[in-house]
Parts: sequence; structure tokens; C-alpha cells
Amino acid sequence: MPKQLTQSYVASIKPNPDKPIWITDAEIKNLKLYVGTSGSKVWYFYYRDKDGKKASKKLGLYDSLTVAQARDMARDVGGRVVRGENVKKEKPVPKLTYGEFMQKFYEPWVVSQRKRGQDTMKTINATFAFLLAQPIEDLSSIEIEQWRTKRIGEGRKAATINRQLAALQSSINWGVKHELIKENPLMRLGRLREHDSDTKIRYLTDEERARLMNALDTREAEMRAARARHNEWAAERGYEQMPELNGGYTDYLKPMILLSLYTGIRQGNLFSLLWGDIDFNTSTMTLRASVSKPSKGQNLPINSVAVKVLSAWRAQSPNVADNALVFPSPRGGDKFDNCKKAWATLMRDAQIENFRWHDMRHDYASQLVMRGVDLNTVRELMGHASLAMTLRYAHLAPKNKLRASEILAEEYFKSQE
Repeated sequence: MPKQLTQSYVASIKPNPDKPIWITDAEIKNLKLYVGTSGSKVWYFYYRDKDGKKASKKLGLYDSLTVAQARDMARDVGGRVVRGENVKKEKPVPKLTYGEFMQKFYEPWVVSQRKRGQDTMKTINATFAFLLAQPIEDLSSIEIEQWRTKRIGEGRKAATINRQLAALQSSINWGVKHELIKENPLMRLGRLREHDSDTKIRYLTDEERARLMNALDTREAEMRAARARHNEWAAERGYEQMPELNGGYTDYLKPMILLSLYTGIRQGNLFSLLWGDIDFNTSTMTLRASVSKPSKGQNLPINSVAVKVLSAWRAQSPNVADNALVFPSPRGGDKFDNCKKAWATLMRDAQIENFRWHDMRHDYASQLVMRGVDLNTVRELMGHASLAMTLRYAHLAPKNKLRASEILAEEYFKSQE
């Protein structure tokens, strides 16, 4: 039977240790007070949903709601029910984790739409594995700041850290653009000053160049000698012999290095180079936009050294179709992923330190500048997007600057004659 509930009456209700007590309010029939066996008191509102089924909504504890407040809430909920609103507390939608976002949304897009999409995913998954299980909205700039501080302490270059962070921020910005994420919690993180980009350009000295060429020739001679010894051993036992290595190159390394030194080609372009990209009639090489950095095509002249190297390599290549790789991997014929082991061994044998494969590109540009080629021409040959990228080599051409300055001096002395 409904009761006229008052504050004092509700306070006086004693629990039944055997079973819960339900008391209906006489003023608002849908308002009920639950008194548990332990003495807990909770307000509930009972109603029928849009399908006519009985339902209830918890309004709150007696300790936090007075009788009057409980009635006000019951009236409000009752009005919402009449208006057809869903008054049930909906289950919270699981928060989207960064890993789920990457797997379901960003990875399919970046892999299909960006030529280095796979590399981007490898970078993010390896570098930011500690973020994958976190809800995106819980990512914080302070957490990434701590990550940066740790990376700097480990001796990582600012340029590398900036590149990794840019990949992370770009993925989240993509999510914001496509309305999967409300906002980028890392948007206020700025770039680190890249002091390491101001370091000295690494190029080969004359002595290092001589040692490099000697190491390449020695390597070729040793490989030929090893092949001859193997075939002699095989012949004595009646085994099948391997092809002789007389003439041409013994393998890919020497022609790759010569082409890099005399064209400045990036390693990625070199590994992706097709025979159809080489025009021997015009001595030009096409760097396709799909595999170039930046993402634009480029036609480059190739000098006589590069032409000689490519001609000799073509003569010994089993497949020279236009769509065939110039330098297929000896393991299966696919595109090279890297040749770090062969490079490291060569640098050791040549006694050259602190010289990366990419430094051959710096060497190419440096040699041009030191021999008087103007910076804009060097920019075009290097495929730099702006002259600012080429200016790092400007200090290598003091004679050019002096020669340019002397033009004014010559004019002055002529006027004094």
C-alpha cells in the first residue's frame, strides 16, 4: 500500500534482515523506496517503456536525495518517458584505442594512398608501441614529452625524433579530419631544434676515395678467386660447377656504389630503378614519382662513368626488359631491402669511418660544388625541393664566392685606367 513519504518517516524505517522492503510513494505512484536487508535505501522510478514492458531507473541513494528531491527527479523522468525519450542509463561506448584506430582506419588508408605507407606503419608500431592500448583521448603531450626526453638521452638525433613524432601527429590529424577523433591531444607539441642538421657534411677525402676504390677492386678479385677455387674443387669431384666470374662485375655492389657516387641517386631510387628508366641514347635516367622523394618525377643526365657502369652491368644481366629491376636482389630477384652487411664489410676493409651509404649522395653534391658548379645547378641535379636544402654545401665553394666578388673589383680597376 502506498505511503505518504516524509523525511522523518523514511529515516525511521528499519531494515528487514530476511528480505528487502519496497515502499511506494502515495504522492507519485511511480516513485518507490528500496530498503535493503543491510539498511541501504535507494530511490527508484518505475514505468513502462515504449513497448509496454515494465522498466525501472535508479534515481539515487536516500543519503544524497531528500524525499522532495526524489519526487522532483521522478516527475522529470516521467515527463521524459511521456516524450518518448530513453531514460535508461546507456552503457558507455568503449573508448577507441590508438591501436584500434590504426588497425581499422588509418593503416588501410595510408598503405593504399601513400607510397611509403608500409614504412610509416612500421615506424609508428615500433616507436609508439606503448601507446597502442591507450584510448586516443587519453593521450597526453606530457607523455610524449617524456618519450622525447628519453630518446634524446639515448643519443637519438632531433631530426629522427621529429620525423617519428610527425608520423604520430599526422595519423591523429587524419582521424580528426575524418571525424573519428574529436581533437588532436598532441597538436601543441612543437618540433625539436635540429642542431644535428647543422653538423658537417660528410664526404670522401681523396685518400678515402682511393681506399674505397681499392677495397672494391680487392673484393672483386677475391670473389673471382673464391669462385675459381670452388669450381676446381667441384671439378675434381664431378660436381656441377658455378658460372665463371671472368669479365664484368662479380656482383651488384661495385656498380651500385659507382652509380651512387657519380649520380647522387638515393638508395630507395637505386633499389627501384628499372631498365626502362635508363635512356642510353640521351644519357638520361628517369626517377619515377612513385618511388621518389619528394613525390615527383625527375629526369637526370648521367655522366660517362654512370653510362659505362650501366652498360657493363646490362651486358651481364639475365633480364633487361623495361620492367625488370636494374639491381635485383640475388636472393629471389626481388627488390633490395638493404645491403648493410656488404656495406659495413666494405667500409671496414677500406678503413673508412663514419660514412653511411646516404653520404655518397652528400659526396656527389660536395664534389660538384668544390669544382665550381653553381648551387642552383646542384639543386636541380640533386632534386632538392628548394635551394635552402642545397645551401648546406655553400661553404665548400669559397673560391666561387671570391671569384664572384672579384667581378666588382675588376670593374673598379678598369674605371681607374
